[in-house]
Amino acid sequence: MHRSRLLALITCLTTLALATVLPAQRDGWTSLFDGKTLRGWTQRNGTAKYKVRNRTIVGTTVKGSPNSFLCSDKFYGDFELEFEVKLFDDQLNSGVQIRSHSFAPHNNGRVHGYQVEVSTNGHAGFVYDEARRGWLSKDRDDPHRRAAFKSGEWNRYRVICLGPTIRTWVNGVQIAHVVDEVSPAGFIGLQVHSVSGDPKWRVAWRNLRIRELGDGGGYASLFNGKDLQGWKVNENPASVRVEEGAIVVQGERSHVFYDGPVYHHDFKNFELRALVKTKKNANSGIYFHTRFQKGGWPERGYEVQVNNSQGDWRRTGGLYAVDDVKVAPAEDDKWFLMEVRVVGKHVTIKVDGKVIVDYTEPDDVRREPGFKGRLIDRGTFALQCHDPGSEVHYKDIAVRLLPEGAQ
Repeated sequence: MHRSRLLALITCLTTLALATVLPAQRDGWTSLFDGKTLRGWTQRNGTAKYKVRNRTIVGTTVKGSPNSFLCSDKFYGDFELEFEVKLFDDQLNSGVQIRSHSFAPHNNGRVHGYQVEVSTNGHAGFVYDEARRGWLSKDRDDPHRRAAFKSGEWNRYRVICLGPTIRTWVNGVQIAHVVDEVSPAGFIGLQVHSVSGDPKWRVAWRNLRIRELGDGGGYASLFNGKDLQGWKVNENPASVRVEEGAIVVQGERSHVFYDGPVYHHDFKNFELRALVKTKKNANSGIYFHTRFQKGGWPERGYEVQVNNSQGDWRRTGGLYAVDDVKVAPAEDDKWFLMEVRVVGKHVTIKVDGKVIVDYTEPDDVRREPGFKGRLIDRGTFALQCHDPGSEVHYKDIAVRLLPEGAQ
């Protein structure tokens, strides 16, 4: 065989081999569907049938089923999403969930969040807030946009989520432009709507691909920098104030709990970050998986210690009385970045990018008296005011939710 032909054959075979091993990814794009299986997806709520046929995902209605959703196992925050969808039966209403969620404590796991509509009634491409607030797209009367979706054909969708902005296109026609900050990240879901009777109506998707934008985003701010909106102080409200864009804790013992709307102030797997500044001899802490109580030291949840110089030997970044740190990784009077990541029973704490604690809670863990509530569970966050001699500032407090099935 001629050398040039041999090289060409080798190149072709190598390319084919890589294509079978590596995920479909090019120019930042990643395929959400391998064309053969439903790997990477989990069905939630209803019992509609999802099958792979001819490199498409086909959803079929089932008698008596509520809305069904085939949901990505991964969460996405800032991204560009493209897919094609076809309604085989015009009567069927469908949609694609973005930045959506299903939490056991919230309405028994009911899927809720932004939905990009799929229908033949003129609403295709507009944004609906599934199982929450209804239509977010209020401008659904333009005839040009209402005519973008083609009955009986494959329709090309494009969705861009960046920060609080959601924009959609159907077959090249820009449809929706919504600005909303309720859910900055979540899964993608393919909906088969509930129907009466047993018509076995079908909807199909193909060529689903996504490109994350920037670092993927997905962080939700828990503090507006102006006041304590979304926060609840317990026994000594005068010990907590807002000053120069920061929550300042100083005074008699008190705790301020996040009680706001972000993810219903209920967190299990997450990444929390905050800028922290301690004054000399200050002692404080950040609690997670806790809940509001009227007084005393929080009985539930873990405390991430904040203490660079106070008399207590337990220093910043440690899990108080569980996995303690003896040497402070930060200094007083200087802002430092605290990051807390919880996935399952695994807790990682970083200070200014350096891992300080890497802890996994044992399955048979037993706590000392007074610390029996120091267990992985779910709950909210709290900032501690330890004593009148302690002054600590917190700002830029934000959280990114992680899938509850993540490892």
